[in-house]
Amino acid sequence: MDVKTLLLQQWVSCLDEEDWFPPLERVLENIMFEQAIWKPAEREMNSIWELVCHLLFYEKRFLMRFLGDTENEPQAENNKSTFRLPTETPQNWKETKQEYFYVHRELGKILAKSDHDDLYREVPGEDNSLVLELKSLAMHGAYHIGQIVLLSKLQGAWQGTHGV
Repeated sequence: MDVKTLLLQQWVSCLDEEDWFPPLERVLENIMFEQAIWKPAEREMNSIWELVCHLLFYEKRFLMRFLGDTENEPQAENNKSTFRLPTETPQNWKETKQEYFYVHRELGKILAKSDHDDLYREVPGEDNSLVLELKSLAMHGAYHIGQIVLLSKLQGAWQGTHGV
């Protein structure tokens, strides 16, 4: 199996296809606004929505850099600020999810269309090539999907049948 095929499988498993963990789109499909902003009282943890914003920030920033559109890439003072929410409304929760799904799928399309040179070319503003950055972003996504599943379980919202 070549690197591109392996990476495509990892990328798709983070959003669309179940593998060792449930894909994010399925995890979020029944998360209502109140569940998305919920945090356990006794712990300092990010909410589900904050985690999705964090994932969106890094994937969108990489997408914009890959496309050479650095003027429209998201900005953050530090990693902590990547968890910042827009105005907390049910509509904004829905729009955040939709934007994340769109950006993730756009990166997948780029990967699918890439030839060897695209996979390994230097991306302005990044230390990594497309293949190395998407590998890291997929692992990052899998890690936070686990946190999102845990948060949904802690509030009794988890409806998955996967062993997670």
